[in-house]
Amino acid sequence: MNYISTRGKSPPVTISQAIDAGLAPDGGLYVPKLFPEYQNLGFSKNAAGQDEFDVVKVLAPFFERDPLYPSLVDICENALNFPIPLRDLGDGTSVLELFHGPTAAFKDVGARFLAECQARLAPSTTQERTVLVATSGDTGGAVAAAYHGRPGFKVIILFPKGMVSARQLQQLTCWGDNVSAYAVRGTFDDCQRMAKEAFASPSFARTRNTTLTSANSINIGRLLPQMSYYAKASMDYKNLHGAEPSFIIPSGNLGNSVAALWAKKIGFPIGQIVMATNANHAVPDFFQSGVWKPQPTISTLANAMDVGNPSNMERAIHLYPKFADFKEDVSAISVSDEEISETITQGIEQGNIWCPHTATAVHVRETIPSDHWIIVATAHPAKFETIVEPLIHQKVPVPLALSSLLSKPSKFIEIAADLREIKT
Repeated sequence: MNYISTRGKSPPVTISQAIDAGLAPDGGLYVPKLFPEYQNLGFSKNAAGQDEFDVVKVLAPFFERDPLYPSLVDICENALNFPIPLRDLGDGTSVLELFHGPTAAFKDVGARFLAECQARLAPSTTQERTVLVATSGDTGGAVAAAYHGRPGFKVIILFPKGMVSARQLQQLTCWGDNVSAYAVRGTFDDCQRMAKEAFASPSFARTRNTTLTSANSINIGRLLPQMSYYAKASMDYKNLHGAEPSFIIPSGNLGNSVAALWAKKIGFPIGQIVMATNANHAVPDFFQSGVWKPQPTISTLANAMDVGNPSNMERAIHLYPKFADFKEDVSAISVSDEEISETITQGIEQGNIWCPHTATAVHVRETIPSDHWIIVATAHPAKFETIVEPLIHQKVPVPLALSSLLSKPSKFIEIAADLREIKT
C-alpha cells in the first residue's frame, strides 16, 4: 500500500513514512492510493453465518509490507483496549459512545494508535522527536496522555487561549515532563496555521535538533484506526437490525467524518453520513454552493468543533472529485448554540446527558424522520460541566480517568499567534 498527497505533487510513500512526516512535502495530506474491498478482508463467520469483526483484518491492508506490519496486532491490543459501546435508544436510533478512553473523548483512539506506531518507528533514528499538535480542545489532551513519559518524544501543544473548557484546559496543561502547553492568543485556525508553518520550515526542527512530527488529524495514523469503530458499529447494527445504518457525526476538523467515509469506501454497510457542525458553517455552505470557502472561526458552546477552515476537507474532496457523488453520500447541517442548549436540556428528560458536541448530532437526528441512524457521541459531558450542569440542574458524574487528572498541577505559557515565539 502506498500513500499519496492530496495535492499530487509529492512522491508516494509507505505508511511508516507518511506517519513520520505528518504532512506531505507539497503541503497536502496523505491518503491511501487505493482502498481494499470488504470482501477481500477475510472475516471469519460466526454460527449465524455473519461476518465477525476483526480490527487487525480491517487495518492490515494499509500496513502490508511495511516495517510496522509485524507489530500491528500488538499496536491494536495496546491502543484499542477500552470499550466503545453501541447503545440502542429506540425509535430506530443508536448512539456510538466514543468517550470511554483515558481522556474521555474519541481522540483517544487515534492518539493512542499513533503513539504506538511512532514508538516503534523511533528506534530508526537517534534524534529526539517532537510531536507538534494544534488543538481546539480534545486532541491535545489525548495526545498528551498517549505520549506522556515515552522516551525519545517531546510534545508541544498549541491551544487557543480562552476557547477551551476548564476541564479541557486542565487536561492540556497537567502533564509536565516531556509535554509543553502553549496558550495562543488567537483561534484554533491560528494554532493550526502555526503547526503547518513549522512543518513547512526546515529551520524549525533543525534549530531544535529534533525530528518534527504531527499528531493532529492531518496525520494519517490518526484516521486509519478511527475507521475501525465505524466498521464495527455498522456491522453490529446490520447484524442486529437487518439494515445498514447511517451516521450523524459531530464535525469540526473533519478527521472523524473522513474516517467514516473511508470505511464506507471499503464497503462496510454504511448508508448516509451527515456532518453536524456548530455555527461554523463553512461545510454546510459548501454543500449548498459546491464551492469550498473557508471562513473565520466563530466561538460556540461546542468549542472542540470551532474550526472555520477544516484541514480534512481536502481529504474529503480528494475522495469525491465529483461534487454530485459527494452530495449523494454526504450532507452537513449547522446547529446553533440555542439548539445545542435546548437539546441538552431536553435530553435529561429521556435520561441522557449529552456533551455540547454530541448534542449537535442529537439535534440533527430529531429533524430526520427515517429510521436506522447512529449518533456519534464524541466526548463525555463531564468535560463540559460549566455548560451542561446549569442546563440539566444536576451534577454530571466524572469518569475515574478524568477525575485523576483534575487534581494535578497545571502549567502553560501564553504566546502570540506567531511561530517565532515557539522557536525562542
